Amino acid sequence: MEKAKKTQSNPQQKMQLANSNIYNITLDLNEELKNIINKDNQYTIPIFIPHSGCKNECVFCNQRKITGNTESVTKEQVDKIIQEYLKYFNNAKSIDKKIEVAFFGGSFTGLSIKQQIGYLEIAYKYILNKKIDSIRLSTRPDYISPKILKILKKYNVETIELGVQSMDKNVLNVAKRGHSNIEVIRASKLIRYYGFKLGIQIMVGLPNSTIKTEIYTIKEVIKLKPKQLRIYPVYVLHDTKLYDMYKSGEYIPLTLDEAIQRSYYILEECRKTDIQIIRMGLQSTDEITMNNVDIVGPVCDNFAEYVLSKTVLKRIEKEVKRLNINKESILNIFVPKRYISIVVGPNKVNKKYLKENYNFILKIKGI
Repeated sequence: MEKAKKTQSNPQQKMQLANSNIYNITLDLNEELKNIINKDNQYTIPIFIPHSGCKNECVFCNQRKITGNTESVTKEQVDKIIQEYLKYFNNAKSIDKKIEVAFFGGSFTGLSIKQQIGYLEIAYKYILNKKIDSIRLSTRPDYISPKILKILKKYNVETIELGVQSMDKNVLNVAKRGHSNIEVIRASKLIRYYGFKLGIQIMVGLPNSTIKTEIYTIKEVIKLKPKQLRIYPVYVLHDTKLYDMYKSGEYIPLTLDEAIQRSYYILEECRKTDIQIIRMGLQSTDEITMNNVDIVGPVCDNFAEYVLSKTVLKRIEKEVKRLNINKESILNIFVPKRYISIVVGPNKVNKKYLKENYNFILKIKGI
């Protein structure tokens, strides 16, 4: 820390500045944001198969609303989707980027073997002709077996994401997940044993969950050694059991602040590892948006930015305490330009917080 030369921008601030200390803090934020994956070097071709392959009905699930799709795709449609995306990528002239086909929205390995192979054959031919680099899919822990994994390996699937949601037995039961945490452990070990990248998806705010169960979940997930993680806050959607529970008062959804706080604790645990966090918050669609009043819960179109801003705020407060910076001081924070919006926070939440709690005159500057 060093005291900077005092400057006076206008007469109105003259008296306040004369009685203020000026402090500089420089933050690179590499440690705080090290788990957040940079997607700028990759293209994803999403293939949505809403609810396909899944024979279970979790209390929160309405994949047709979440994905914005109502019907599964045919093999011909998969081929067409890939071609259309490749054409767009070629026009974008970003030939150095990795291209991945990702099957989302359902439990891929719950499909019939014939259906799985049919989809995989389409994607695999683009790997053979070097048009795409990899295949990713999502599924349930109880839909993983050596037989299935051998098929996926044959068609060069690289990443398998498991919808884990929680590792707490009671939370899994109330959410009607239909599998146990033991099955999560078994499936994760098999996936890594067969040489796949393991991804895991968890949810914050499930019925009967608490901050304690969320922290327990992420600690147990870390033991499974996944490469990647997705964090989803629970939304209450129409035509789900959870909506009925909400209407009856049996379930109270998290507020946005509560969901941010829980996700912040999860991120803090992940910072002790090399796990890549590839998403926080649901992907916005025509249905999944803050403008849809029919969706209840911590709905937010830029959820990840709120969580990351909270992480950065904690770092700033740590520096303020370490340097014993007086209230009503002038605080200059220097950060890489690409992080300015995170430091300020969505709707300037960090700037407002520091003003209200410390009465700083705050200036955030890019370097």
